[in-house]
Amino acid sequence: MDILDILISASFWAAAVRIASPLIFATMGELICERAGVLNLGIEGIMVIGAFTGWITVYAGAGLWFGVAAAMAVGMLFGALHGVLTVPFGLSQHVVGLGVTLLAAAVAAYAYRLALPEVTSPPRIEPFQALEIPWLSALPLIGPAFFAQTPMTYLAFAVAGLTALVLYRTPLGLAIRAAGESPEAVEAQGLSVTALRMGAVIVGSGLMAVGGAFLTMSAFSSFFFEMVNGRGWICIALVVFGAWKPGKAVLGALLFAAFDALQIRLQQTPLGAALPYQVFLMAPYILSILALILMSRRGAAPAALMTPYNKGER
Repeated sequence: MDILDILISASFWAAAVRIASPLIFATMGELICERAGVLNLGIEGIMVIGAFTGWITVYAGAGLWFGVAAAMAVGMLFGALHGVLTVPFGLSQHVVGLGVTLLAAAVAAYAYRLALPEVTSPPRIEPFQALEIPWLSALPLIGPAFFAQTPMTYLAFAVAGLTALVLYRTPLGLAIRAAGESPEAVEAQGLSVTALRMGAVIVGSGLMAVGGAFLTMSAFSSFFFEMVNGRGWICIALVVFGAWKPGKAVLGALLFAAFDALQIRLQQTPLGAALPYQVFLMAPYILSILALILMSRRGAAPAALMTPYNKGER
């Protein structure tokens, strides 16, 4: 099988959409935070705690959607912590974000050992199953890729569409974008910059946790600590790649996922036998970095990103 055969196969694009789904959740969450003026480097740890919370909730006997809700709630709690420290207190967003990542990952590790002290390998749950949409799933190529996925994949794209709708078609979205561009203008309109930024960080962190929960409840059926594997940092890069716009960020997530799906399949070809597997593992990241360099020059970050704001100050 050569590269062309891989690229025109339905299974390849189905895998790319599946790999992109958790990235879309977390990227939308990070984009909302940054549009409001807050860089959330807690994303990696929040995805880990979201993955653990969703999995352990279902393992304890709750339903799958309850597990998703529990993961989002825990993510929002860590988002509230991040928001309190960076918005009203004005602490360094870099330092706080890294601290939240370390704290969330540590809490997940501690809770895992506390809940399953004698377990050597993580138990499995029954994850979301693929849900085929009648008629559409039978379409050539795009049918299996986009219309024979799990419910959480459909939810990921719905969240992306809702994010774009809210940010660009509602007064709330305008206020959020203004908080990241010109908080003084927001204050002049009688709105609270603190409330807008806090709300954006809390909601965005909840979406990041749902992205983590996708891994344990839709992609896999168990939890292990390395499963997030840098996806949070990739999502931060995808926000830049997408020029802080939801549609472009989704395309970036699909592009990265396609690179990832391609490297897995290339390892099964004669080329895979000739090169060390590490070369293929690096390929999606290298290609994404190149794409990021090319695309990031076209987009401008929100003017007040990472800039603390106190009411009444100019």
